[in-house]
Amino acid sequence: MQKRGFFTIKMSTFASTKNTHYYIYMIASSEFQGKRAKYFTLGCKLNFSETSTFGKMLSEMGVQTAEKGEPADICLINTCSVTEVADHKCRQAIHRLVRENPDAFVVVTGCYAQLEPEKVSKIDGVDLVLGSNEKADLVQFLSEEWAKGSTHQHFSVKTKDIKTFAPSCSRGNRTRYFLKVQDGCDYFCTYCTIPYARGFSRNPSIASLVAQAEEAVSEGGKEIVLTGVNIGDFGKTTGESFLDLVKALDAVEGVQRYRISSLEPDLLSDELIDYCAKSRAFMPHYHIPLQSGSDTVLKLMHRHYDRQLFADKIQRIKEVMPDAFIGVDVMVGCRGETPECFEETYEFLDALDVTQLHVFPYSERPGTSALKIPYVVSDADKRERSRRLLELSDQKTQAFYQQYIGHEAEVLFEKAPRGKSMHGFTKNYIRVELPAVEAREEYDNHLMTVRLGEWNHDKTALKVTLKNG
Repeated sequence: MQKRGFFTIKMSTFASTKNTHYYIYMIASSEFQGKRAKYFTLGCKLNFSETSTFGKMLSEMGVQTAEKGEPADICLINTCSVTEVADHKCRQAIHRLVRENPDAFVVVTGCYAQLEPEKVSKIDGVDLVLGSNEKADLVQFLSEEWAKGSTHQHFSVKTKDIKTFAPSCSRGNRTRYFLKVQDGCDYFCTYCTIPYARGFSRNPSIASLVAQAEEAVSEGGKEIVLTGVNIGDFGKTTGESFLDLVKALDAVEGVQRYRISSLEPDLLSDELIDYCAKSRAFMPHYHIPLQSGSDTVLKLMHRHYDRQLFADKIQRIKEVMPDAFIGVDVMVGCRGETPECFEETYEFLDALDVTQLHVFPYSERPGTSALKIPYVVSDADKRERSRRLLELSDQKTQAFYQQYIGHEAEVLFEKAPRGKSMHGFTKNYIRVELPAVEAREEYDNHLMTVRLGEWNHDKTALKVTLKNG
């Protein structure tokens, strides 16, 4: 394929061309037969879910995934912009894929593409930049450009214009399915650009999500992870609630496990916790963003809770689900986090009965109100604070795992390369490792009872033996 140049086209060109899209899609599909694509995703589970769905759609058009070292005809990069480091990694990924696939049609979408479309469009080799509205129609835009043999499109939309919802329920190369139940956020925390990158909170109907879960079951799916930007805010579009969704999904026959990717503490109701504790398929596994254990910093961040509310939620979970795995997001070094504020965070987390800390150094984001806060933390202090919290996290995770050594547990195994150990997770998200000599291809995506043994060599999992092994 000859590499094309750059051009700009207004979004309104596509405003009333749905039939044309379908026609072009049908024509272009034959042109995609046998083409090869590479996919690269940065960021959250939601991004991985969306990329997997894009891959599935292209596969249905005859596009195959390129093997390692094989040049691609299409490259799709789904970007993240949660930190300055993420932006840098996005640019690196784009440059690398363009360099390794000089004749490919390169598509860039995701949060970085939405927030910095001009910068992305100026990267040599990029053919198509899609914002948060347009990525829902990625296949149509790609089909049209391929059919026309034309050049590069550039889309830039404002937050208030991001209204589309791109459905996604796919597993890609994973055993677990990822079901996108919500997108966007209305919170506007002072450090965050997500509302600008993904728009306001919106969601599809419960009925449509139940249908997607049922389709995943028909494809052999046993575990589904609910993903989104602020999924506890589910219902803004349809007048339903997240608890309504949980109850409806719990009734879907064939799904043996659900996990909730992340829930804001102020949206994690006691009613939801109690229901999940007694539910058929929702696992004792929570991921709850704290960001700071200092009330002073939480106010500066414009978070919707204080540390007491957070502690109350952890206590409630542990009361009804003593074996629950609880992961916590923590941001260090944000503006306003004095040494005293950080020590409050450390002591608060040290006392909490949580399992793992996901630690993120604060990164300045252009356009955020956090830039107005005068106290700035040095990079050296950020690194030291991160180190201390990561050490604390390791201690908590290892203590949690340790108490289950010698116990039996049910594990959903995931596919492993031939000759490699198999891995999987217990109900409460303990990662396990089955030695390669015992691993079998037929164990993939199967729930099996194991006995939990000692740590593996790098303390990332517990070694297991099959119950009847």
